[in-house]
Amino acid sequence: MSEPAYKRILLKLSGEGLMGDGEYGISPRVIRRLASEIREVRALGVEVALVIGGGNIFRGAGLAAAGMDRVTADHMGMLATVMNALALQDALEYEGVFTRVMSAIKINQVCEDYIRRRAMRHLEKGRVVVFAAGTGNPFFTTDSAASLRAVEINADVVIKATKVDGVYSADPVKDPNAKRYSHLTYDQVLEQRLAVMDATAIVMCRDNNLPIRVFDMTRPGALLDLVCGASTGTLVERG
Repeated sequence: MSEPAYKRILLKLSGEGLMGDGEYGISPRVIRRLASEIREVRALGVEVALVIGGGNIFRGAGLAAAGMDRVTADHMGMLATVMNALALQDALEYEGVFTRVMSAIKINQVCEDYIRRRAMRHLEKGRVVVFAAGTGNPFFTTDSAASLRAVEINADVVIKATKVDGVYSADPVKDPNAKRYSHLTYDQVLEQRLAVMDATAIVMCRDNNLPIRVFDMTRPGALLDLVCGASTGTLVERG
């Protein structure tokens, strides 16, 4: 097995990525495959943290667009991410991976409160840490939470899991002429408004010189290849 290219990573998963072929909820098949791939990465000695979205259950912005109070809707979205984090914890522990869920909102009957020093200690002890409930604040996405947590724990890279093999100039499903980028700068992403992560997340990574790697999580083995240094997907970094 190749030597890992990173010592500590933060993996950003979307809630929608857990649905598989379904229209709602969590696919046991998908979450078990994700857990298995994370186990393989952890077996290399790489410290792994995750941020997971909640769009497969509730999406705060969508509920707000339908007329719900935005703060209430975002709090519901945060609770959805806790549900997904607990499901992922269960799948990882089934694979024999010690895992801790840490929530940005107080819900400590089911998981730990997020405390940065405790999170760092978990990682140093070889545990996978799943950060739930976003930043704990409405109006901020889980993309922003991923960048924030990655900076806080001194991660080497943010790895953004998607359903396509990198960043494109347009939606490749709708536009067959869409161009795939292998390398971008933070400013190019912002100027061209490319669908990598939201602007707040990109600026935070730029200001802290934290690279972002966007890849296709649906391809088996892609995460392990990336962690071992393969130039898969799209790399976003300073020019």
